Amino acid sequence: MDRRDGGMTEDEARVRLAELAEQIALLARRYYQDDDPAASDADYDALVAENAAIEARFPQLVRADSPSTLVGAPVASGFAKITHAQPMLSLENGFTAADAAEFVARVRRFLSLDDQQPLTLTAEVKIDGLSLSLRYEQHRLVSAATRGDGQIGEDVTANALTVADIPHTLPADAPAIAEVRGEIYLGWEDFTALNAAQQQAGLKPFANPRNAAAGSLRQIRASVTAGRPLRFLAHGWGEVSEPLGDSQFTVMQKLRSFGFPVSDTLHRIGTADEAMAFYQQLITLRPTLGFDIDGMVLKVDSIALQQRLGQVARAPRWALAMKFPAERALTELLAIDIQVGRTGVLTPVARLRPVTVGGVVVTNATLHNEDEIARRDVRVGDTVEVQRAGDVIPQILGWVGDTDAERAAHAARAAFLFPDYCPECGSLATREDGEVARRCTGGLVCPAQRLERLRHFVSRRALDIDGLGPERLQEFISLGWVETPADLYHLARHADALRQREGWKDKSVSNLLTAVEASRQPSFDRFLHALGIRHIGEVTARDLARSYPAWRDLEALLTQLVSHRPEAALGESPEKLAQRTNADLAQMVGVAGVGPEVAAALRDFWAEPHNRTLVHQLLAEITPTAVTTETAPSPFSGKTLVFTGTLATLSRDEAKARAERLGARVTGSVSVKTDYVVAGADAGSKLAKAQALGVRVLSEQEWQHLSGGDGEPASVN
Repeated sequence: MDRRDGGMTEDEARVRLAELAEQIALLARRYYQDDDPAASDADYDALVAENAAIEARFPQLVRADSPSTLVGAPVASGFAKITHAQPMLSLENGFTAADAAEFVARVRRFLSLDDQQPLTLTAEVKIDGLSLSLRYEQHRLVSAATRGDGQIGEDVTANALTVADIPHTLPADAPAIAEVRGEIYLGWEDFTALNAAQQQAGLKPFANPRNAAAGSLRQIRASVTAGRPLRFLAHGWGEVSEPLGDSQFTVMQKLRSFGFPVSDTLHRIGTADEAMAFYQQLITLRPTLGFDIDGMVLKVDSIALQQRLGQVARAPRWALAMKFPAERALTELLAIDIQVGRTGVLTPVARLRPVTVGGVVVTNATLHNEDEIARRDVRVGDTVEVQRAGDVIPQILGWVGDTDAERAAHAARAAFLFPDYCPECGSLATREDGEVARRCTGGLVCPAQRLERLRHFVSRRALDIDGLGPERLQEFISLGWVETPADLYHLARHADALRQREGWKDKSVSNLLTAVEASRQPSFDRFLHALGIRHIGEVTARDLARSYPAWRDLEALLTQLVSHRPEAALGESPEKLAQRTNADLAQMVGVAGVGPEVAAALRDFWAEPHNRTLVHQLLAEITPTAVTTETAPSPFSGKTLVFTGTLATLSRDEAKARAERLGARVTGSVSVKTDYVVAGADAGSKLAKAQALGVRVLSEQEWQHLSGGDGEPASVN
């Protein structure tokens, strides 16, 4: 079944969103952090699109760790960190003429523009490279940072100074502070020469120019980067101390005058049809450009309109990346292997006879789960069609058989039997009702899960133990020194033996032990996130930690959740009983954003004796600290708002976006928890309910004044 066709149930949607969150996060880390992609652009984009489609149909199931809210991946441990003055956002993707038309229509709706009012856009090529932000202070380059997770990037300043296209100083008419953003990339000829040198030196060649550019810039030694012919193309900016212009086009021309390369394809257009004409032109020109592009970027030209449009969680509303269609090829399916993920999910991986697609040799593809194998009906020995848009692992579209003989041969091959055991540890692999994933029940006894669970525990967003990468964790696991996270705090016992091992010296051992000791007082939300409980991402962990400031408070709740076992009512089905029970659990938790699914996950985690043992072992080593809440400087921070009626001066979307920027939570219904109702013309039942409940009602003019629409936000007291 195609999960975007609207045929899935809510339970199926919930399970699939959990799978997608885990899978997309892993792919993002491999792509952005490791420069070692585990999926093609088309495969990754398809997963993101599937996630968005399911969330659109089931908005109540949007997860705290949803891929729709994330940008890039956390910073790798080998680099210093730089916090971006302004976030480096991703771009929403489009693929068809309908997507381009919807983007333009959506912008017009948000801005309340009718069809007669002009809307100018810019269009240019989308270079397939590594995003980079260059910061200049007093006209001198002071730092260069990769995108990272959008908030914090890697400090690659020394390496950026070796790139010929990047100016070290700006002219006198440049702002005192200017952040210029663009892409680091390699041309095709330079990429070919670099790979020839890699092979001559006995090193692994790069998969494609994008990976080569990313790997070259993210070198610990700047001298290595200096030997690589990297190039830079500017396409935007971050913080500036004074405006550079009133439009995207004029600002980019100003950056060109400062000495930055700007795309020669950048030009202004007025309609979605003009955009698609340029898009088709780029597809034709693509083989002649001399460097990789993977699409076209559309942006609203007016800076004032860009500011009004603002952004969603991970992307600006005023820009769209129109991606090119995937390239396809035929090859043979040689085998289907099973890989085990951090949470025990068994994922089938197709092994392919090597085939060149779009200039890159591909050999592997993910098949997602056993339902996907059955739906595509692929069997070992089949000829399969694969597609690729830019990286290594393609997407399998299905098996190919045009003749009676080929179809007979396919039918004669054995259908793939998905195992009911874990290939790593031999434990039972079960599939719960309503789930598409099969999971190993081995937990920490499973070698595959052990490494990934430990890797999650020490990751930057969890306990942040620097220097414990997967290779070192695997080394400690192989030595028998580490089986559970608590064992990390006993590594000092092995310090002498560790110093004798290859690759370890006094300083590296000392640094590791110092990092372990520094993690003994994490904030409580980081501790909760580090436990790896299903559905407990960073945001949910933070919400729980704010409501239950210490472990003793949460443990008392968890004990109540485990003991809550209501009996079925007369005639009540097991499914209905489970739903009612989980709803009870959510009510017992009593935290906004923690629904039945999360509450059930908390109960299931604490019901397992080995999990209780693990937590108590950790608490003997770790003392979590209470989470402090920062209040935004806004009278609406932490308040719940409802908009109703017709607003005359701004669209509903723009009003909601402004409220959220001020720290408010906007909902669609009025209740006793509502703080303010903003009532426009023809307000109906919501206004009446607010008046009945005594909720404060603001007119549109009062909202504009209090929210800063006509200046600084005023007090609402």
